[in-house]
Amino acid sequence: MRTRLIASGLLTLMAIPALAGEAGDVTRGALYAGQFDAGLEKLKPLAAADDPEAWFGIGALRFTQSIEGVVQALYRHGFAVPNAPAILGSSPQVFLPTNPNPEPLDYEGVRGILSDFVAGLDEAHSALLTAGQAGDYVIEINPLLVHVDANGDGKVDDYESLAGLFAMVNATSIEELLAPPVPGGPSKFEFIGFDRADAFWLAGYSQVLAAQADFLLAHDFSEFTNSLFHRLFPKAGFPMQDYAAGGMMMLDPETDTAIADLVAGIHTLDWSVIDPARFKGVRDRMLAVLEHSHQNWDAILDETDNNHELVPSPKQTAIFPGTAVDEAKVAAWLVTLEKARDVLEGRLLLPHWRFKQGFDLKAYFETATETDLVMILTGLGAVPFLKTGPVASQADFRAIEEAFGSDWLGYAFWFN
Repeated sequence: MRTRLIASGLLTLMAIPALAGEAGDVTRGALYAGQFDAGLEKLKPLAAADDPEAWFGIGALRFTQSIEGVVQALYRHGFAVPNAPAILGSSPQVFLPTNPNPEPLDYEGVRGILSDFVAGLDEAHSALLTAGQAGDYVIEINPLLVHVDANGDGKVDDYESLAGLFAMVNATSIEELLAPPVPGGPSKFEFIGFDRADAFWLAGYSQVLAAQADFLLAHDFSEFTNSLFHRLFPKAGFPMQDYAAGGMMMLDPETDTAIADLVAGIHTLDWSVIDPARFKGVRDRMLAVLEHSHQNWDAILDETDNNHELVPSPKQTAIFPGTAVDEAKVAAWLVTLEKARDVLEGRLLLPHWRFKQGFDLKAYFETATETDLVMILTGLGAVPFLKTGPVASQADFRAIEEAFGSDWLGYAFWFN
């Protein structure tokens, strides 16, 4: 009996992933303090010794640091949400306050911000894939406590955090967001147990973001930028900055110029492809997202623990009420991934309201010399990419609708 109990205990211990070691502690500390460079320097020697936990930390830190770089660039150049006072209220403690002394910005500067963003995401992607290949680890991280130096002043305040961002969006305070539902009890949200499955999940999201940035960088969108970006960066020196308010044409000076800028934006949605290789690479990144989602689910379904899972298997407990995952949802998601792959490979065509033929997305990414959104939507711009073959319909994605119901889009963002 004693021998059987010892054996049973050993098997149980073997089934429980090891909690964070040194690399996990370094990762969590760097994320909470917003000290990414210091954290990366500590993790590099651990990663060189083939510590998968350290590779996850490097990926997570570079991913977050890349987002921080964009946020700092927005602040540096005076990004301002139109009608921000009405949206955010009068409190100055918002995640990204407006810089009172912004630096100049132009089209080339915008491209530079996007290029740096992609470079950082690709570094994160590489590290995360290494972290996902092997390793039995769990790093407990509360995302609400992750901080970034949003205004680039070298320190982080309480509002420069994911909790601060959520509090701003939900018009509440950070204290209320983090307060325990029962006085003296645990907080409303404690942590997520990040493991190798989540390395693939985060790697997929790095490609979701990089694909969007690369789509822009593959085009010349200078006229669009010069026509509209004074609305986002009102003091950065864009060509129409001094004409944001003009004379009255129909309604009032502010409304009329806003309408005029909107029309100009639509008129300048004809973008030449200036980097065909990068443009083709957008499709490759989208295919990588699908592949990483498959890898994520393979890893999830192999898990034997149940430790605050970001995306739980049907055998694990959901950390958010009402988000349980059953076998039908997993099966429907995997079928949907293959349908999406068929679209990206040109085996399944996108429907166009004007034509019986379908739009070949693969041909578009491989051969297009421009993206004129208006002309594609109205018809003429879509003609070069029309193809006879099976066209995607609601029936092709019925599995995800039946499994997830009206919540399918939210699950798609969650599952990645």
